[in-house]
Amino acid sequence: MMLGEEYSVLGTWFKIHFTENPGMAFGMEFGGETGKLILSIFRIVAVFIIAWYLFDISRKHASNIALTSVALILAGAMGNIFDSAFYGLIFNDSLNQVASLFPVGGGTGKFLHGAVVDMLYFPLIRGNYPTWLPFLGGEHFEFFRPVFNLADSAITTGVALIIIFRKHFNFKKSPYDKETAPVSL
Repeated sequence: MMLGEEYSVLGTWFKIHFTENPGMAFGMEFGGETGKLILSIFRIVAVFIIAWYLFDISRKHASNIALTSVALILAGAMGNIFDSAFYGLIFNDSLNQVASLFPVGGGTGKFLHGAVVDMLYFPLIRGNYPTWLPFLGGEHFEFFRPVFNLADSAITTGVALIIIFRKHFNFKKSPYDKETAPVSL
């Protein structure tokens, strides 16, 4: 697909919309090339911490919901890292053309400086704010505007499960540990 191209899946409320997110959530960026590198390194460190935490709570016999929640967050974070690390290396520009895989002369970016591909778009409600509303009167609004990917969905689902089931996140320490009292997640 070309950048900005979209296909309607279920009428007007679910579309596949191809966009490249060069930054973090909602396309926010900071610090140019250096900021992108710092963001990528932060993501990698966060993935190692989440992976260690998942391993640790699995040894302490965490509930399935706790393990699933953290695993979803880990998988989503890894998916976004993979995109930002390699997308710019293996694809060329997709503006006004379909990007080529492994183009001659290389891709559009450097290692850890690529974009994350977002494609799921749910413009559920579209309209204009009432004209009498201060500051926004007459302006166009759209709910749900963000375009996201499966990795973002996994992270969001994992966090939502933690919030919803937080009281069920008790697990016992390993039988090999000295203490046997339940520990909260």
